[in-house]
Amino acid sequence: MREMKDSGIEWIGVIPNGWVVMPVKYYFAISRGRVISVFDLDENGIYPVFSSQTENDGCFGFLNTFDYSGPAITWTTDGAKAGTVFYRDGKYNCTNVCGILQLKQQYRQSSDLLFFTYAIGMVAERNKRYDINGFKIMSNEMANIKFAVPPLEEQKIIAQFLSKKCDEIDTLAANIQSQIDVLEQYKRSVVTETVTKGLNPDVEMKDSRTPWIGAMPKKWEIIRGKYILKYVQKPIREDDGIITCFRDGEVTLRSNRREDGFTIADKEIGYQGIDVGDLVVHGMDGFAGAIGISDSRGKASPVLNVLDTVQNKRYIMYYLRSMAYGDVFLALTTGIRVRSCDLRWNKLAELVYPVPPREEQEAIVAHIDATIEKANAVIADKKAQLETLDNYKKSLIYEYVTGKKEVPANV
Repeated sequence: MREMKDSGIEWIGVIPNGWVVMPVKYYFAISRGRVISVFDLDENGIYPVFSSQTENDGCFGFLNTFDYSGPAITWTTDGAKAGTVFYRDGKYNCTNVCGILQLKQQYRQSSDLLFFTYAIGMVAERNKRYDINGFKIMSNEMANIKFAVPPLEEQKIIAQFLSKKCDEIDTLAANIQSQIDVLEQYKRSVVTETVTKGLNPDVEMKDSRTPWIGAMPKKWEIIRGKYILKYVQKPIREDDGIITCFRDGEVTLRSNRREDGFTIADKEIGYQGIDVGDLVVHGMDGFAGAIGISDSRGKASPVLNVLDTVQNKRYIMYYLRSMAYGDVFLALTTGIRVRSCDLRWNKLAELVYPVPPREEQEAIVAHIDATIEKANAVIADKKAQLETLDNYKKSLIYEYVTGKKEVPANV
């Protein structure tokens, strides 16, 4: 059992004798680079991008470029990934929400950058703050945060141990995430298959003459939206809260889910009332699946299309979502905005809809609902596993970069 001492830092607690506590700026120069356009390419026509959110996110907009070569650590200064830290040895560019820590020349031979990456990742995780834009830790804050530093040989031992353990955890997490992805795709395929083909595989089929529908049951009709849907605009009430149609299809009051990250309108021009049970299609995000049945009474901007129908609303909802899943809305769009589609009433009215008999619509909806409910239960369990792995990984890193645990000699 090695001797410990008080670090003087509350979140660090005690550290082993022989370790020191220093501010980040003691070892690192902090840089933000110069802002350049994403259209500046290298001689091969390639613009290498490095971000703390992904290894290569190919993002659009403005980036910071760093002309030095050598080891550096980057973390996101803004957004929900404030605790995510990477390092790379060499010249690269990164998004303008990244902060860069370049190890000072005099410490490059006496420091293990991989250890520092784990330690500073924990610094970012423990010291990030939250505001309306998400989690955040800015450069001036990072510079003055202190962390615990062991002797070089112990840095290397800890870094190698954590690298191995974190790789094992990441592999498990990746496998679980791939299972979640398969289940999400399965849910979508069930929706698309049943709203266009029905539940009876032996039923006689006919050509719908619509590319994204293909063959459909012979007794079904093809009807334009304007003949089965009604565009409604309801008055708002004084006590109405704001309703949002999210991309996962949930239509609910913001207060039921989250209220951060939204732009607040100065004037509620054209706002409309929405009742429980209304069919809602997001005029801008519908292409991504923002189509659902409201579970709340409230008000929303005119970007939301509120629809009524004598058909089963959930069947119409699932059919419209199937178009989103198949990128049909994107294929039909005439706009120039990337990954967006204007789904106003005039377009929804002219779309064609496969219309089964009402009792068949209800059977299809019941089948989809039951399938999604079962899949969601499995997905929820797997997401809980991911959260457990993530918490374990953070705990493991914390225990070793603060010296609470010592790497076993036989590892």
